[in-house]
Amino acid sequence: MNPTRVLASQIRSRYGPYLGGGLQKSKAFEISAAEEIPVVNPANGEQLCLVTSASKKLADYAVQCAHETFKSGVWSRTSAHSRSLTLTRLARALEARMPEFVRIESLQTGRAIREMNAQVGRLPEWLDYYAALLRTRADFVAPTQGKLLNYVTRVPLGVVAQITPFNHPLLIAVKKIAPALAAGNSVIVKPSELAPVSVLEFAEMASESGLPDGVLTVLPGYGHTTGKDICANPLISKVDITAGTKTGRELGSIVSSNLAYYTAELGGKAPIVIFDDADLQSAVNGTAFASFVAAGQTCVSGARIVVQENIYEKFISAFLEKTKSITRRIGDPLNPLSSMGTVISMRHLQRITGMVERSSGSVILGGAALSGPSPLDNFDLSKGSFFAPTIVTDIDTQDELWQEEVFGPVVVVRKFSSEAEGIQLANDCKYGLGAGIWTTDLSRAHRAAEGIEAGLVWVNTHHRNDPSSPWGGMKQSGMGRENGIEAYESYSQSKSVIINIATTEESRASGDWFAEGESEKRYG
Repeated sequence: MNPTRVLASQIRSRYGPYLGGGLQKSKAFEISAAEEIPVVNPANGEQLCLVTSASKKLADYAVQCAHETFKSGVWSRTSAHSRSLTLTRLARALEARMPEFVRIESLQTGRAIREMNAQVGRLPEWLDYYAALLRTRADFVAPTQGKLLNYVTRVPLGVVAQITPFNHPLLIAVKKIAPALAAGNSVIVKPSELAPVSVLEFAEMASESGLPDGVLTVLPGYGHTTGKDICANPLISKVDITAGTKTGRELGSIVSSNLAYYTAELGGKAPIVIFDDADLQSAVNGTAFASFVAAGQTCVSGARIVVQENIYEKFISAFLEKTKSITRRIGDPLNPLSSMGTVISMRHLQRITGMVERSSGSVILGGAALSGPSPLDNFDLSKGSFFAPTIVTDIDTQDELWQEEVFGPVVVVRKFSSEAEGIQLANDCKYGLGAGIWTTDLSRAHRAAEGIEAGLVWVNTHHRNDPSSPWGGMKQSGMGRENGIEAYESYSQSKSVIINIATTEESRASGDWFAEGESEKRYG
């Protein structure tokens, strides 16, 4: 029996907007109809389910419900301890359903299940981190002059909107949802129309874990309709997106018109700088991971490989063999032995193909879609959007493949001579999200890390992520940070309370600004 068909049965045939258990049954919910969007398995082209998108009327209704829920205080004013317990219950519920979520993610994205086992298995850590932060963080007293007690607390923003992508559907959603809920906000998520199922299932599970109705809402739909409808609503206090730079600019202009807060994790074109003192085998393995995990569909994918000239030929030879090995082991994404999955759609595959064909560089491996039976397991690669891991050399820095995000398993390679040239090549791009450095020279590692213009720099590793570690970019890779205390604070705002603790007599003596006479008074 086909394992893909068996596992697909875990996905319902139809999904729609989710506003919470009680609100789902409301008569007002009947205004939901917009259009049905098919969700397709990129590995075989088969439809997994239909998802009803949210109409503008429903989006407005959902935002209003979330706003009323926020104002009610059922979540926004409940104790930090209570919110922490709910997040902890949600983490345990996610753990209990982990195999199901892993398979849903693989089916709707076409990514290798071995990747999803590793990625989705860590998601409870984000919920646990923010649950712990709620129990351990403290407000502070400002050192105000005079007999005043000035304490500073943090309060939630209100209704916040989150636009999440297809490449890591549940990971990026949870990274955004966890701090937003911890801070006490009502959250509305617009998942990618290409892979919304896991986020919808997660929202239902959150309700079952004790999250009140109206606190977590999921509105599927297209970005240019549903996404804009949500972000344009004046009741939205913050928008947090992960998307391409063009989309980030478009939504940013909408958000700014409402004077709402904005966090944007946008495009990337990560350089991997390999110095001649690097351990060659580790650098090859690390670069292959950086470049081809998720079929290159990550914003920190190692897309520009910059190798010092003394080891260039040795590196290229070893990297070619490693990449050929990856290619030979591409098969059914649900096969635990499969090395790499698909790109998200046939349309995206065609886009990647066009970018490679337009390049002036030399394609020394790959460069086209995969077809025919897999050497690994005889899986028919022709039915899916499989693109071969691709290496391009002799690339000009003005070439589209050097400058623009491919979002696929395509890397370009250049050589450099001096440390300064290597850093200059790393920075020769409009993006600045992630970067990698390979060297055994500790001093050089620190110098290069300081010189590279990126929000995330890994040394002798790549793509390491933790709920405590800030994640975000420089230049055109966005603004703001996910993860850590910074994310929590970005979903809240400070509130300063100043209390006069002087005695009545002292207050009478010094507090009358318009008293007759010339006695000295404090202003401010």
